[in-house]
Amino acid sequence: MSEVSETTETSEVAEPDPDAVAAARDAAAEANRVIVKAGTNSLTDEDSNLDDDKLDKLVDDIESLLSRGKEVLLVSSGAVGAGIGRLDHPTADRDTLEASQALSTVGQSLLMHRYTESFERYDRKVAQILITQHDLENPERFTNFRNTVETLLEWGVVPIINENDAVATEELQIGDNDMISSNIAVGIGVDLLVTLTDVGGVYTGNPKEDPDAERIEVVGDNYSDVEDIVTASSTGGFGGIQTKVRGARDAAEYGIPAVIAQSTEPDVLAKIAERESVGTMFLPLDGELDD
Repeated sequence: MSEVSETTETSEVAEPDPDAVAAARDAAAEANRVIVKAGTNSLTDEDSNLDDDKLDKLVDDIESLLSRGKEVLLVSSGAVGAGIGRLDHPTADRDTLEASQALSTVGQSLLMHRYTESFERYDRKVAQILITQHDLENPERFTNFRNTVETLLEWGVVPIINENDAVATEELQIGDNDMISSNIAVGIGVDLLVTLTDVGGVYTGNPKEDPDAERIEVVGDNYSDVEDIVTASSTGGFGGIQTKVRGARDAAEYGIPAVIAQSTEPDVLAKIAERESVGTMFLPLDGELDD
C-alpha cells in the first residue's frame, strides 16, 4: 500500500488550545512505553527492496528511546518488499493474495535477520511476534499475546510485531499495520503511539504538488476538519494516510497521544522525547469524543 499523503486542494484547520498541546507534548516526552510503527516505504527502496540504511536509521532512532530507559514495541511492515528483493521478483508478482503470502514468508526471515544484526550494534535482543486479527479479537489469545509482550519487555527484549501474512485469509487479514499498532496500543496500555511514514505528517494539501500545503502540527478538537481533508482526498492519491489518521485517532480516544512523522527526519524519536514539534500530533482525548 502506498503511503504517499496527498490532497487535491489546500484546506485550513483550526488550531487546538496551546495548553492542551503543551500537555500532550509533555506526555509524549515522558512516555515510558512506546509503540513505533514503521511502514513499508520507510524500510524499502524505490524497487521495493529492503533498504539497509533505512532499517539501521530506524533502529538508531529506537535506540534513542531505549537509552532513555523507555520500553519500545516495534510494529514493522516490509516483509513482502523484502521477499520481492530477496527473490528478485517484480512488484507485479504480489498482485494475488497467495503471492503476497509466499513473498512475506521469504521476506520475514530476512527482515528479522537484519533487525537482529542492527540491534546487536547496541547489544539489544529482539523477538518476532506474528499475529492475525483473530489474535486481537479473541480475549484468551490476546491475553496470551499481552503476557508474552510483558515478559519480553521485562527481559529487556524488543518485540517486533507484524501481521502473520502466511496464514491470514482475506477474511482474517488485518490489512494494515497501522490498525495493528493502534489496537495493540489500546489493548496493552502504552503511553505513546508513533507512526513513521515517508511524508512529514498530515498536510492541508498535497505537499508534492501544492506549494501552499502546510503541515498540520496538532490534531485535537479540529479533528473533523482533518477528517474532511482526508475523506475528500481518499480518491485522489491520498494513499495510506487514511488508516494512519484513523489509527492515531483511535489511540487518542483512549487517552494515548499519537504522532505521525517522517521516518527520514533526523533524530525523529529523540525530538519527540525532547518535546519538539515533529510531524502531526494527535492530542489524547481522555474519553471525551468530538461531536
